[in-house]
Amino acid sequence: MLDHQVLSAVLRHYHDALGKPVRTFHLGGRLFDFNRYRYLVGVINLSTDSWYRESVCATTGEAIARAAMLQADGADIIDLGAESTLPQAQQADVQQQLERLLPVVEALKARGLLVSVESYYPEVLETCAQAGADIFNLTGRRDSAEVFRLAAAYDVALILCYVQGPTVREVSDFQLHDDMMGAIGHYFRDLTAQAARYGVTKCFLDPGLGFYYKNLQDSRQRVNYQLNTFLHCFRLHELGYPTFNILPHAPDIFLDDERRAAEPFFSVLALLGGTHVIRSHEIRTVHRIRQVMELYEA
Repeated sequence: MLDHQVLSAVLRHYHDALGKPVRTFHLGGRLFDFNRYRYLVGVINLSTDSWYRESVCATTGEAIARAAMLQADGADIIDLGAESTLPQAQQADVQQQLERLLPVVEALKARGLLVSVESYYPEVLETCAQAGADIFNLTGRRDSAEVFRLAAAYDVALILCYVQGPTVREVSDFQLHDDMMGAIGHYFRDLTAQAARYGVTKCFLDPGLGFYYKNLQDSRQRVNYQLNTFLHCFRLHELGYPTFNILPHAPDIFLDDERRAAEPFFSVLALLGGTHVIRSHEIRTVHRIRQVMELYEA
C-alpha cells in the first residue's frame, strides 16, 4: 500500500536529490519558472485512432474550439498529435501528419497559444516550426541529431522521451531494470549532452509513461511501474532540466464510466513526485487539483 511510510523510505534513500533547481526558460515570450510553478499541457488528437474520444478533433474548427476550452480550463500549452501511439493504430506518413497538423498549428498560433507538436519525423517538425510551433514533442531517437539541429535553428524547446526503440511505433518488449529511474536518468544524461552539443538548452525530460509495450499487459505490473515513476521523478531534477509526464489511463482498474478519474488520480502522484509539467486530457480537473495542492503551507 502506498502511504507515508513508503514515501518516507524513498525520500530517505534519495535525500540528496531533493530540492535540486532546474533551468527556467522562455516559450513564446513567456517565462516558465519551473522551480516555483507547475504547468499543464492539454491534448488535441488529430487522429481518429486515438481512444480518448474527448480529445479527438476531426477538423481544424474542432481543434480551435477544443484549444480555447483547454486554455480556459487551465492549460498553459496545447499538444498536437497527428498519429495515435496505440499499437494497432495506423501509422501516418510525413504528408498525412502535415495535412493534419499544419492548419491547426497556424490557427492556434494566430490566436496566441503556445503549441507543442508530437512527431518523430524531422520534416514534420521543421515545417511546424516554420509555422510557429514552440515545442517539439520528440517521440523517438531515430533522427535525434537532425531534430537537435532544427531545435537550435528555430529556438524551439524539446520534449525528450524515454523510448526503448527507434521511435514510439517501433518498440517491442520493455526492459525492466532494478532501478528504473536510475536507468532513465542515464538515458537522459546522454541525450541532453548530445542536445547541448547542438546548442539546444530548452529541454523537458519525459519518462515515457504514455507509450505501449507488448510485455506490459499485466495491469498490476504496469501500474506499479507507473506509480514508482511518478514518485521517483524528483531524482531527474539532478540533471537540471524540467520534468514532463503523461498521465496514464489504467483502463483495467478505472472501468467504463470511471475512466476519466484515472488521470486526475495520477496527477496527484505526479505533483507529489516533482513533475514540473503534466500532459493530460482532463485539464479542468487536474487544474483544480493543482490549485488545491498549491494552497498547502507547512
